[in-house]
Amino acid sequence: MEIGTGIPGIIPVRDSKNTEGPVLVFSRAVFSTFVSGARTAAHPTA
Repeated sequence: MEIGTGIPGIIPVRDSKNTEGPVLVFSRAVFSTFVSGARTAAHPTA
């Protein structure tokens, strides 16, 4: 996965093995929620 930078408020994400393929675009808030959920799932505290 490749995460783009340089676009205020927008997080573009694409498959780093397929650079000519589609790009998913997320708002900063939505991507932050996704990352928080992934961290919690990877390291549960209970």
